[in-house]
Amino acid sequence: MAAIVRMPELVTGSAEAAIAGWLVAEGDEVSEGQALVEIETEKATVEYEAEAAGVLAGMLAEAGATVEVGTPIAVLATGGQSAEEALAEAGVSGASGSGSDPASEPAPAPEPAPVPESVEEPSEAALAAATSEEDAGSPAAELVRSPDPDSAPEPVPSSGPASASEPAAAADPAIPHERLFASPLVRKLARERGLQLSGVRGTGPGGRIVRRDIERLEAAPAQEVPAEQRATTASPEPQATPPAPAAAPSADGAYTDVPHTGMRRAIARRLTESKSTVPHFYLVADCRVDALLALRKQINEFEGTRISVNDFVVKAVAAALQDVPGANAIWTDEATRRFDSVDISVAVSVPDGLLTPVVRGVEKLSLGALSREIRDYAERSREGRLRQHELEGGSFSVSNLGMYGTSEFSAILNPPQAGILAVGAAEQRPVVEPDGTLGVATLMTVTLSADHRVLDGALAAEWLAAFKKRIEQPMSLLI
Repeated sequence: MAAIVRMPELVTGSAEAAIAGWLVAEGDEVSEGQALVEIETEKATVEYEAEAAGVLAGMLAEAGATVEVGTPIAVLATGGQSAEEALAEAGVSGASGSGSDPASEPAPAPEPAPVPESVEEPSEAALAAATSEEDAGSPAAELVRSPDPDSAPEPVPSSGPASASEPAAAADPAIPHERLFASPLVRKLARERGLQLSGVRGTGPGGRIVRRDIERLEAAPAQEVPAEQRATTASPEPQATPPAPAAAPSADGAYTDVPHTGMRRAIARRLTESKSTVPHFYLVADCRVDALLALRKQINEFEGTRISVNDFVVKAVAAALQDVPGANAIWTDEATRRFDSVDISVAVSVPDGLLTPVVRGVEKLSLGALSREIRDYAERSREGRLRQHELEGGSFSVSNLGMYGTSEFSAILNPPQAGILAVGAAEQRPVVEPDGTLGVATLMTVTLSADHRVLDGALAAEWLAAFKKRIEQPMSLLI
């Protein structure tokens, strides 16, 4: 029987996701567990694997399309079925490429009649009706949106001047009527955000305008419209209501609104949830790191070795979690879950946001192996090549702003993790030596943010003392 592949819910609570690209072509043999399609979520690009073996009979959504969770995106022919049989069983018989029914395709349009001096712009309702099949990837909708010039539908003569709410078309019959090659979702977003799609060069298949083009259009600075474009889009009568400016000046001066990206919305949602539902408390310690810096210098003298202070910090966090296993835990609705291995999230700054890939089994990694894994995660984070499972799990996080010169800060917990260590810069400061004399030492201030449901004050203080001991005696991290 046919196997229908549906858009999965890769991020809890997500309503939709975008298809970044197909990894197989129609007619290809697909094995169970084989990567089938790349799906772009708010924070990562995920390779979604086939849950059954078969032949890819048809794709129901094209690359670049944003699809609601649960919507069919492909059909697999299994058990020796032909592609036609599988598509027919799935209710999309005769599809080719996008899985639409040829019965739904429009009949060939009549020869175009001479273009009158005034042409009415199709209403939004007509456009919505014409593109209602796009969410299923129907080529019929594609034909309506971007028809062949030889089969263009006959324009409807205007019975009067254009209304104030709809701009009139150009009067010059030599100028062809512009048709937008965009999905209903893109049209809806453009209306909601007051954007004009005319002149937008789509980056989707066949020049189709997709969601990322809308986001790029919002982020781009306003540009002067060329005279030629003004001539083709000018309205013969003034509009009743002029379009609102992209950025209105305030009493304090001009400003620019930067549209929220999916990642920024996800960060805002999760951190607001964390700060409002998790009882945070904070502990601060000053760690003397002169011995650590000296050891790091010795290690890095070996050719090809590059260990950072942050690598030592992550390793010391893992060692302290082994020293105080009660801190290696998270809160669940039913119980406090304690882990045997140490999986630590490392905060990585990326354009327009922050990612926290999880390094697993840190207690088993050598300092060099840990350093290489953290660098790999950081590079792939900035390139947008992390996988969803690499962002999930862990009981603890490390956020280091010391490289920016920040002396001290506190961080917000990353649910459901129970702890996050905020690391400041290593700075020379005056200290009182054990013999009572005044000296100078390199100190690094760290702040532990803890979930009071999991870590009581004494347990958190015990963990922080273990971390301080480990970081001030770095040779213990190499044993």
